[in-house]
Amino acid sequence: MDIGKIQSELASDLDSAISADGVQKLRTRYLGRKGRLNELRKTLDWSALSDEQRRRAGMEFNGIKARIEKEIADRFAAIKTIGDGGEAIDVTLPVKRNSAGSLHPITLIQLELEDILRGMGFMVLQGFEVETEYYNFDALNTPRNHPARDMQDTFWLENGSVLRTHTSANQVRTLEAYPPPVRAVFPGRCFRNEATDASHENTFYQMEGLFVDHEVSISHLIAVMTSLLNRIFHKTAKIRLRPGFFPFVEPGFELDIECLICGGRGCPTCKQSGWVELMPCGLVHPSVIKFGGLDPLQWRGFAFGLGMTRLAMMKYGIADIRAFNSGDIRFAEQFPAFI
Repeated sequence: MDIGKIQSELASDLDSAISADGVQKLRTRYLGRKGRLNELRKTLDWSALSDEQRRRAGMEFNGIKARIEKEIADRFAAIKTIGDGGEAIDVTLPVKRNSAGSLHPITLIQLELEDILRGMGFMVLQGFEVETEYYNFDALNTPRNHPARDMQDTFWLENGSVLRTHTSANQVRTLEAYPPPVRAVFPGRCFRNEATDASHENTFYQMEGLFVDHEVSISHLIAVMTSLLNRIFHKTAKIRLRPGFFPFVEPGFELDIECLICGGRGCPTCKQSGWVELMPCGLVHPSVIKFGGLDPLQWRGFAFGLGMTRLAMMKYGIADIRAFNSGDIRFAEQFPAFI
Protein backbone atom coordinates (compact mmCIF):
# COMPACT_ATOMS: atom_id res chain seq x y z
CA MET A 1 0.00 0.00 0.00
CA ASP A 2 1.32 3.45 -0.90
CA ILE A 3 0.41 7.05 -0.09
CA GLY A 4 -1.30 7.66 -3.45
CA LYS A 5 -3.63 4.69 -2.97
CA ILE A 6 -4.54 5.80 0.58
CA GLN A 7 -5.40 9.31 -0.62
CA SER A 8 -7.49 7.97 -3.53
CA GLU A 9 -9.47 5.65 -1.26
CA LEU A 10 -9.97 8.45 1.29
CA ALA A 11 -11.41 10.75 -1.38
CA SER A 12 -13.92 8.07 -2.42
CA ASP A 13 -14.84 7.27 1.19
CA LEU A 14 -15.40 10.97 2.03
CA ASP A 15 -17.77 11.38 -0.93
CA SER A 16 -19.81 8.46 0.38
CA ALA A 17 -19.89 9.72 3.99
CA ILE A 18 -23.33 11.28 4.61
CA SER A 19 -23.35 11.55 8.40
CA ALA A 20 -21.13 12.77 11.20
CA ASP A 21 -20.89 9.23 12.53
CA GLY A 22 -19.68 8.01 9.14
CA VAL A 23 -16.96 10.67 9.02
CA GLN A 24 -15.83 9.75 12.55
CA LYS A 25 -15.44 6.14 11.47
CA LEU A 26 -13.24 7.28 8.58
CA ARG A 27 -11.07 9.23 11.00
CA THR A 28 -10.46 6.05 13.00
CA ARG A 29 -9.94 3.99 9.83
CA TYR A 30 -7.25 6.27 8.43
CA LEU A 31 -5.72 8.04 11.46
CA GLY A 32 -6.34 5.66 14.35
CA ARG A 33 -3.63 3.71 16.15
CA LYS A 34 -4.34 0.75 13.86
CA GLY A 35 -5.29 2.99 10.95
CA ARG A 36 -4.01 2.80 7.43
CA LEU A 37 -1.48 5.60 7.81
CA ASN A 38 0.17 3.96 10.82
CA GLU A 39 0.12 0.56 9.10
CA LEU A 40 1.97 2.13 6.15
CA ARG A 41 4.51 3.67 8.54
CA LYS A 42 5.24 0.23 10.00
CA THR A 43 6.02 -1.28 6.59
CA LEU A 44 9.01 0.98 6.13
CA ASP A 45 12.50 -0.22 7.16
CA TRP A 46 13.51 2.84 9.12
CA SER A 47 16.79 1.28 10.24
CA ALA A 48 18.03 1.19 6.67
CA LEU A 49 17.53 4.96 6.30
CA SER A 50 20.10 7.58 7.11
CA ASP A 51 19.35 10.26 9.66
CA GLU A 52 18.55 12.76 6.91
CA GLN A 53 16.28 10.24 5.11
CA ARG A 54 14.42 9.45 8.36
CA ARG A 55 13.95 13.16 8.98
CA ARG A 56 12.50 13.75 5.52
CA ALA A 57 10.28 10.63 5.70
CA GLY A 58 8.91 11.78 9.09
CA MET A 59 8.16 15.23 7.74
CA GLU A 60 6.38 13.67 4.73
CA PHE A 61 4.24 11.44 6.93
CA ASN A 62 3.33 14.38 9.19
CA GLY A 63 2.32 16.46 6.16
CA ILE A 64 0.16 13.64 4.77
CA LYS A 65 -1.45 13.15 8.19
CA ALA A 66 -2.23 16.90 8.40
CA ARG A 67 -3.85 16.86 4.94
CA ILE A 68 -5.97 13.82 5.80
CA GLU A 69 -7.06 15.43 9.08
CA LYS A 70 -8.06 18.60 7.23
CA GLU A 71 -10.05 16.73 4.58
CA ILE A 72 -11.90 14.77 7.25
CA ALA A 73 -12.53 17.92 9.30
CA ASP A 74 -13.85 19.79 6.24
CA ARG A 75 -16.27 16.95 5.43
CA PHE A 76 -17.47 16.85 9.04
CA ALA A 77 -18.11 20.63 9.00
CA ALA A 78 -20.00 20.41 5.71
CA ILE A 79 -22.31 17.73 7.08
CA LYS A 80 -22.99 19.77 10.22
CA THR A 81 -23.83 22.80 8.07
CA ILE A 82 -26.50 21.02 6.02
CA GLY A 83 -27.75 19.12 9.05
CA ASP A 84 -26.99 15.62 10.22
CA GLY A 85 -30.32 14.05 9.40
CA GLY A 86 -28.92 10.72 8.32
CA GLU A 87 -29.39 11.69 4.65
CA ALA A 88 -27.58 14.02 2.30
CA ILE A 89 -29.53 17.09 1.24
CA ASP A 90 -29.97 17.55 -2.48
CA VAL A 91 -29.43 21.29 -3.00
CA THR A 92 -30.87 21.05 -6.52
CA LEU A 93 -34.38 20.26 -5.26
CA PRO A 94 -37.01 23.08 -5.21
CA VAL A 95 -37.19 25.02 -1.96
CA LYS A 96 -40.18 24.28 0.25
CA ARG A 97 -41.71 27.68 0.90
CA ASN A 98 -43.80 28.36 3.98
CA SER A 99 -46.94 30.32 3.12
CA ALA A 100 -49.12 32.34 5.47
CA GLY A 101 -52.05 31.65 3.15
CA SER A 102 -54.26 34.36 1.72
CA LEU A 103 -57.57 36.10 2.31
CA HIS A 104 -60.33 36.37 -0.25
CA PRO A 105 -60.46 39.91 -1.72
CA ILE A 106 -64.03 40.33 -0.39
CA THR A 107 -62.75 39.59 3.11
CA LEU A 108 -59.91 42.10 2.68
CA ILE A 109 -62.37 44.79 1.54
CA GLN A 110 -64.78 44.04 4.37
CA LEU A 111 -62.06 44.24 7.04
CA GLU A 112 -60.81 47.55 5.65
CA LEU A 113 -64.31 49.02 5.40
CA GLU A 114 -65.14 47.98 8.95
CA ASP A 115 -61.95 49.58 10.24
CA ILE A 116 -62.67 52.87 8.46
CA LEU A 117 -66.34 53.01 9.47
CA ARG A 118 -65.64 52.15 13.10
CA GLY A 119 -63.37 55.18 13.09
CA MET A 120 -66.40 57.23 11.96
CA GLY A 121 -68.45 55.96 14.90
CA PHE A 122 -70.37 53.16 13.15
CA MET A 123 -70.96 49.83 14.85
CA VAL A 124 -70.73 46.62 12.82
CA LEU A 125 -73.75 44.30 13.08
CA GLN A 126 -74.58 40.95 11.53
CA GLY A 127 -77.88 40.08 9.87
CA PHE A 128 -79.60 36.96 8.58
CA GLU A 129 -79.06 35.50 5.12
CA VAL A 130 -82.45 33.80 5.39
CA GLU A 131 -84.84 36.66 6.09
CA THR A 132 -88.58 37.12 6.56
CA GLU A 133 -90.68 38.79 3.90
CA TYR A 134 -91.55 41.51 6.42
CA TYR A 135 -88.00 42.73 7.05
CA ASN A 136 -86.76 42.15 3.49
CA PHE A 137 -89.68 43.91 1.79
CA ASP A 138 -92.68 45.11 3.82
CA ALA A 139 -90.81 47.07 6.50
CA LEU A 140 -88.78 48.71 3.73
CA ASN A 141 -91.89 50.28 2.22
CA THR A 142 -92.16 47.54 -0.43
CA PRO A 143 -95.52 45.75 0.04
CA ARG A 144 -96.42 42.61 -1.89
CA ASN A 145 -98.05 44.40 -4.83
CA HIS A 146 -95.21 46.94 -5.21
CA PRO A 147 -93.62 46.87 -8.71
CA ALA A 148 -90.14 47.26 -7.18
CA ARG A 149 -90.32 43.61 -6.17
CA ASP A 150 -90.19 42.65 -9.83
CA MET A 151 -86.66 44.10 -9.97
CA GLN A 152 -85.50 41.49 -7.47
CA ASP A 153 -86.34 38.04 -8.82
CA THR A 154 -86.05 36.39 -5.47
CA PHE A 155 -85.11 32.96 -4.10
CA TRP A 156 -88.05 31.91 -1.92
CA LEU A 157 -88.02 29.03 0.54
CA GLU A 158 -90.89 26.62 1.12
CA ASN A 159 -91.60 28.10 4.58
CA GLY A 160 -92.22 31.56 3.11
CA SER A 161 -88.80 32.97 4.04
CA VAL A 162 -86.51 34.49 1.45
CA LEU A 163 -82.78 34.58 0.77
CA ARG A 164 -82.20 38.25 1.42
CA THR A 165 -81.89 40.33 -1.71
CA HIS A 166 -80.08 43.17 0.07
CA THR A 167 -78.54 43.92 3.45
CA SER A 168 -81.12 46.73 3.78
CA ALA A 169 -83.21 44.08 5.56
CA ASN A 170 -81.26 44.98 8.72
CA GLN A 171 -82.45 48.59 8.82
CA VAL A 172 -85.70 48.12 10.73
CA ARG A 173 -84.25 45.34 12.89
CA THR A 174 -81.57 47.80 14.02
CA LEU A 175 -84.04 50.63 14.71
CA GLU A 176 -86.08 48.21 16.83
CA ALA A 177 -83.05 47.04 18.81
CA TYR A 178 -81.06 50.26 19.34
CA PRO A 179 -82.38 53.63 20.53
CA PRO A 180 -81.40 56.58 18.32
CA PRO A 181 -79.10 58.16 17.40
CA VAL A 182 -77.84 55.12 15.48
CA ARG A 183 -74.80 54.57 13.29
CA ALA A 184 -74.45 51.01 12.04
CA VAL A 185 -73.25 48.97 9.07
CA PHE A 186 -74.25 45.42 8.16
CA PRO A 187 -71.89 43.48 5.86
CA GLY A 188 -72.98 40.23 4.28
CA ARG A 189 -73.95 38.06 1.35
CA CYS A 190 -77.02 38.71 -0.81
CA PHE A 191 -78.83 36.63 -3.43
CA ARG A 192 -80.73 37.52 -6.60
CA ASN A 193 -81.77 35.58 -9.65
CA GLU A 194 -79.53 37.56 -11.98
CA ALA A 195 -78.39 36.84 -15.50
CA THR A 196 -74.65 36.65 -14.88
CA ASP A 197 -72.11 38.63 -16.88
CA ALA A 198 -68.85 40.50 -16.19
CA SER A 199 -70.56 42.80 -13.65
CA HIS A 200 -73.59 40.78 -12.43
CA GLU A 201 -73.71 37.66 -10.27
CA ASN A 202 -76.49 35.81 -8.43
CA THR A 203 -74.47 35.84 -5.18
CA PHE A 204 -72.74 39.05 -4.17
CA TYR A 205 -71.64 40.97 -1.08
CA GLN A 206 -73.00 44.25 0.25
CA MET A 207 -72.38 46.50 3.21
CA GLU A 208 -75.51 48.37 4.25
CA GLY A 209 -75.07 51.55 6.25
CA LEU A 210 -77.64 53.32 8.41
CA PHE A 211 -77.29 56.73 10.06
CA VAL A 212 -80.26 58.08 12.06
CA ASP A 213 -80.15 61.29 14.07
CA HIS A 214 -81.70 64.76 14.20
CA GLU A 215 -81.29 67.12 11.21
CA VAL A 216 -79.60 64.63 8.87
CA SER A 217 -79.18 65.84 5.28
CA ILE A 218 -77.89 64.71 1.91
CA SER A 219 -74.67 66.61 2.53
CA HIS A 220 -73.93 64.29 5.46
CA LEU A 221 -74.43 61.29 3.17
CA ILE A 222 -72.10 62.68 0.48
CA ALA A 223 -69.44 63.60 3.05
CA VAL A 224 -69.38 60.09 4.55
CA MET A 225 -69.36 58.36 1.15
CA THR A 226 -66.63 60.59 -0.30
CA SER A 227 -64.40 60.18 2.76
CA LEU A 228 -64.95 56.41 2.78
CA LEU A 229 -64.08 55.90 -0.90
CA ASN A 230 -61.05 58.20 -0.77
CA ARG A 231 -59.64 56.17 2.11
CA ILE A 232 -60.37 52.84 0.44
CA PHE A 233 -58.61 53.81 -2.80
CA HIS A 234 -55.96 55.95 -1.10
CA LYS A 235 -56.66 58.73 -3.56
CA THR A 236 -59.47 61.07 -4.58
CA ALA A 237 -62.15 58.89 -6.15
CA LYS A 238 -64.09 60.31 -9.07
CA ILE A 239 -67.79 59.79 -8.33
CA ARG A 240 -71.14 60.99 -9.57
CA LEU A 241 -74.55 61.11 -7.91
CA ARG A 242 -77.64 60.63 -10.04
CA PRO A 243 -81.32 60.22 -9.15
CA GLY A 244 -82.48 56.69 -8.44
CA PHE A 245 -85.67 55.14 -7.11
CA PHE A 246 -85.68 52.82 -4.10
CA PRO A 247 -88.84 52.44 -1.99
CA PHE A 248 -86.98 52.75 1.32
CA VAL A 249 -85.29 56.10 0.65
CA GLU A 250 -86.62 59.50 -0.41
CA PRO A 251 -84.93 61.14 -2.21
CA GLY A 252 -82.91 58.26 -3.64
CA PHE A 253 -79.66 58.25 -5.56
CA GLU A 254 -77.29 56.01 -7.45
CA LEU A 255 -73.64 56.66 -6.58
CA ASP A 256 -71.32 55.67 -9.42
CA ILE A 257 -67.55 55.54 -9.50
CA GLU A 258 -65.40 56.05 -12.55
CA CYS A 259 -64.32 52.61 -13.79
CA LEU A 260 -60.81 51.90 -12.59
CA ILE A 261 -60.46 48.93 -14.93
CA CYS A 262 -60.46 51.08 -18.06
CA GLY A 263 -59.92 54.54 -16.55
CA GLY A 264 -63.33 55.73 -17.75
CA ARG A 265 -62.72 54.87 -21.41
CA GLY A 266 -65.31 52.06 -21.52
CA CYS A 267 -65.00 48.27 -21.12
CA PRO A 268 -67.22 45.19 -20.52
CA THR A 269 -67.03 45.73 -16.75
CA CYS A 270 -68.64 49.19 -16.98
CA LYS A 271 -70.73 48.24 -20.04
CA GLN A 272 -68.72 50.72 -22.12
CA SER A 273 -70.09 53.65 -20.07
CA GLY A 274 -66.91 54.50 -18.14
CA TRP A 275 -68.86 54.33 -14.85
CA VAL A 276 -69.67 51.50 -12.42
CA GLU A 277 -72.79 51.57 -10.26
CA LEU A 278 -71.40 51.20 -6.74
CA MET A 279 -74.10 51.99 -4.24
CA PRO A 280 -77.76 52.99 -4.03
CA CYS A 281 -78.29 55.51 -1.28
CA GLY A 282 -80.54 58.29 -0.04
CA LEU A 283 -82.42 59.67 2.96
CA VAL A 284 -84.35 57.04 4.88
CA HIS A 285 -88.03 57.07 3.89
CA PRO A 286 -90.38 58.31 6.67
CA SER A 287 -92.34 55.04 6.40
CA VAL A 288 -89.21 53.05 7.26
CA ILE A 289 -88.63 55.34 10.24
CA LYS A 290 -92.18 54.52 11.37
CA PHE A 291 -91.68 50.77 10.89
CA GLY A 292 -88.68 51.14 13.20
CA GLY A 293 -90.92 52.61 15.90
CA LEU A 294 -89.66 56.19 15.60
CA ASP A 295 -91.36 59.50 14.84
CA PRO A 296 -90.22 60.71 11.36
CA LEU A 297 -90.91 64.30 12.46
CA GLN A 298 -88.15 64.00 15.06
CA TRP A 299 -85.73 61.58 13.43
CA ARG A 300 -84.16 61.50 10.00
CA GLY A 301 -81.41 59.46 8.51
CA PHE A 302 -79.53 58.29 5.46
CA ALA A 303 -78.79 54.78 4.22
CA PHE A 304 -76.48 53.28 1.63
CA GLY A 305 -75.93 49.83 0.15
CA LEU A 306 -72.25 49.64 -0.74
CA GLY A 307 -71.49 46.84 -3.19
CA MET A 308 -68.38 45.20 -1.71
CA THR A 309 -67.97 42.90 -4.70
CA ARG A 310 -67.84 45.75 -7.21
CA LEU A 311 -65.69 47.79 -4.83
CA ALA A 312 -63.18 44.90 -4.73
CA MET A 313 -63.23 44.79 -8.53
CA MET A 314 -62.29 48.47 -8.70
CA LYS A 315 -59.67 48.32 -5.96
CA TYR A 316 -57.87 45.20 -7.18
CA GLY A 317 -58.47 45.55 -10.93
CA ILE A 318 -60.63 42.43 -11.29
CA ALA A 319 -62.43 42.65 -14.61
CA ASP A 320 -64.98 39.83 -14.16
CA ILE A 321 -67.23 39.52 -11.11
CA ARG A 322 -67.60 35.77 -11.68
CA ALA A 323 -63.99 35.21 -10.54
CA PHE A 324 -64.98 35.80 -6.89
CA ASN A 325 -67.15 32.68 -6.67
CA SER A 326 -65.11 30.55 -9.08
CA GLY A 327 -63.45 28.48 -6.37
CA ASP A 328 -60.13 28.74 -8.21
CA ILE A 329 -57.42 28.72 -5.52
CA ARG A 330 -55.04 30.53 -7.89
CA PHE A 331 -57.36 33.54 -7.75
CA ALA A 332 -57.19 33.78 -3.95
CA GLU A 333 -53.43 33.17 -3.86
CA GLN A 334 -52.84 36.56 -5.51
CA PHE A 335 -53.95 38.35 -2.35
CA PRO A 336 -52.24 38.75 1.06
CA ALA A 337 -53.09 36.97 4.29
CA PHE A 338 -53.80 40.25 6.10
CA ILE A 339 -54.40 43.94 5.47
